[in-house]
Amino acid sequence: MSVALRIARRELRGGLKGFRIFLACLALGVAAIAAVGSVREAIQSGLTREGAVILGGDAEMSFTYRFASEVERAWMDATALRVSETVDFRSMVVVDRGETPERGLTQVRGVDGAYPLYGTVALDPAIPLDEALATTDRPGAVMDQLLIDRLALAVGDVFRLGTQEFELRAALVTEPDGASGGFGLGPRTIVTLEGLEGSGLLAPGTLYDSQYRLALPEGAELAALAEDARARFEDTGMRWRDSRNGAPGVQEFVDRIGAFLVLVGLAGLAVGGVGVSAAVRAYLDGKVETIATLKTLGAEGRTIFAAYFAQVGLLTLVGLAMGLALGAALPFVFAPLIAAQLPVPIAFAVYPGPLAEAALYGALTALIFTLWPLARTEQVRAAALFRDASGPVRAWPRPIWVGLTLALAATLVGSATWLSGIERLAIERLALGTAGGILGALLLLALAARGIRALARRLARSKAVRGRTALRTALGAVGGPGSEATSVVLSLGLGLAVLASVGQIDSNLRAAIQRDLPEVAPSYFFVDIQPDQLQPFLDRVTTDPAVSRVDTAPMLRGIITRINGARAQEVAGDHWVIQGDRGVTYTTTAPPAEEIIAGTWWPDDYSGPPLMAFAAEEAMEIGIGVGDTITVNILGRDIEAEIAALREVSFENAGIGFVVTMSPNALAGAPHTHIATVYAEEAAEAAILRDVAGAAPNITAIRVRDALDRVAEALRSLAAATSYGAGATLVTGFIVLIGAAAAGERGRVFEAAVLKTLGATRGRILLSFALRSAFLGAAAGAVAILAGALGGWAVMTFVMDTSYRFEPVSAIAIVLGGALATLLAGLAFAWRPLAMRPARVLRARD
Repeated sequence: MSVALRIARRELRGGLKGFRIFLACLALGVAAIAAVGSVREAIQSGLTREGAVILGGDAEMSFTYRFASEVERAWMDATALRVSETVDFRSMVVVDRGETPERGLTQVRGVDGAYPLYGTVALDPAIPLDEALATTDRPGAVMDQLLIDRLALAVGDVFRLGTQEFELRAALVTEPDGASGGFGLGPRTIVTLEGLEGSGLLAPGTLYDSQYRLALPEGAELAALAEDARARFEDTGMRWRDSRNGAPGVQEFVDRIGAFLVLVGLAGLAVGGVGVSAAVRAYLDGKVETIATLKTLGAEGRTIFAAYFAQVGLLTLVGLAMGLALGAALPFVFAPLIAAQLPVPIAFAVYPGPLAEAALYGALTALIFTLWPLARTEQVRAAALFRDASGPVRAWPRPIWVGLTLALAATLVGSATWLSGIERLAIERLALGTAGGILGALLLLALAARGIRALARRLARSKAVRGRTALRTALGAVGGPGSEATSVVLSLGLGLAVLASVGQIDSNLRAAIQRDLPEVAPSYFFVDIQPDQLQPFLDRVTTDPAVSRVDTAPMLRGIITRINGARAQEVAGDHWVIQGDRGVTYTTTAPPAEEIIAGTWWPDDYSGPPLMAFAAEEAMEIGIGVGDTITVNILGRDIEAEIAALREVSFENAGIGFVVTMSPNALAGAPHTHIATVYAEEAAEAAILRDVAGAAPNITAIRVRDALDRVAEALRSLAAATSYGAGATLVTGFIVLIGAAAAGERGRVFEAAVLKTLGATRGRILLSFALRSAFLGAAAGAVAILAGALGGWAVMTFVMDTSYRFEPVSAIAIVLGGALATLLAGLAFAWRPLAMRPARVLRARD
């Protein structure tokens, strides 16, 4: 080993020439993964550190459709130092302007005098919240600037919520607990609970949530308190959260998008691995005479392997150090931009965990992509010292190196699955699917490179290109020995494939939301329709010739607490159906027979024990069926019902759909409201809203197109984040392209010399170089489109469970971009071969 190290040390005295691409590829791939992991860790640390502020208290107890009972409130007062009571619901802001009032959907929060327990509500103008909400001639209110602008309001203007007038006192800049509420369909308006008393918006059966934030004594055991509260009140529908996870929706989103971006970063690292492999191969090709000399002097193959492995290992450490330093610094550089895009505090720092994860991925990638080139040193013979005396080197190394490479690849995939947190999120298929997609894309691109070379050789010999010297020489270079096809197609193609997949998924989701869904979706959802308001509502909308369809259903909210007597979480895990409260309805009328998947519907006059119909797909996912029992807590009362039928429920058309439908006798006497969907021509929507809201101010209208716009906006952010990851992959691919072009410069110098000797002009030679580069780039883009289309189809079909349609615009852009990238890289290294004199080049090769 000492001999190998001495050889390695002497080889490295020559500097890093030939390894710059190696270092750049490795450093960029590691930096991307380290940066993503560091940002994710910074967000998680911020959520943990500021958990009480984000939640609005050390702990929160919340209820649906009701306020806390005297017993529940007494427990809170005895446990906490301070308690803040708030209520949250959707409503319509009404601004009277002549005969046509302006209306806007808003998420209303009613607060007491103790709000907020932690943090500060920022207002513009900067006045205290209690001053802004104080009642003078009428109660005060603060409102999100977006809604103020939409309704053309100004401080001092008056608006209505329900039947109560409020005066706008300030614009709401930030809420300290804004991130804990999750996704809302409307901008925020804050008023006092006392101000809401005369609004008519909190009538029995109205859809609202009440929250009680607790400021606990220092050192309070949150786990013990949570267990005590659940033991006392869980059967009443109480939901508990505490500062250990103040914003679970944000936490889960960050975990998921962070894990996915790390996997996208691995695609970039795989592209970098191609560059690493090419750099090592090119370096070793230049060392054939050195290796042959060492073997002539008696050096064993393992000694030579160890010498060059030590060199590559040392340079890998340098590349890792560069990548980790860059990855640790990038979050600080982009800190203002990142903080502005997220509603939670971020604790930027240097976190060892993400850096260690990135270093592991980088080291494994370097090993995977350098073992095969290094193994070729064993096959160099001493006869290589004599011109043309050495035979061709075998393409495949010994089986031990093949097996070790496969083992390292499996370790990389397993590490990505484990360290990214995918298993904890119960979406293991995402990691395995992404890893499989990357490996599949690499295999597809490698096969495509072989096919492109074979096609180029065939075309170069065809009659169609006779007389077209530039084209024929370009095709011959692509298909001949020493072709750059494999490096170009692999490096550029994988980055373009990731970008193509993102483009196809994004365009299909946008199409489903903005084009396909509005064709079948209702114009409006109307909620909080009181029973005595239902008939007047129907009289208005059903007699309108512009209305094509109206659906209504009784509406309650309930929490599934038990399944077959066991806690729901023990049976269903973290399935979305048991996360929070769900819509519940009742009906006597059976759906069409084709919608009943299993079981039978109850008769119209049924009066026995409570029965239930459950959504068939969700039942299959949870593992329940006909005959099982479900306990639903509604308004603090547990109702246990037997599943009598499984029915098909479609949520794809944005219409009314309930996971749980109960027999009417199960909900007899429970206060509730109705929900309605109205399908109307767009021109008639404003008149319908004006008439319905004017007759019943408590009814809230949710315009489906506006809701779809909010969802599309969120999707744009996700697509942008993923595109940044794909962009980093493309940058790495372009560096590999430059490396491949630089490595092929020596061959182009000799080729240009031969062509000049045969009478070719510089322009014809340059055209030949440009054609081969453009051809390879376009080919890489075309293969990337195929891989991206397959990836987009798989995600839309198996993950999104919707149809897929190929989107051609981004595909054309990708092909043109690939051709342009390779053309630029190729031309950048074409000038030196054109400038060299043929006699000098040919004498040097003699």
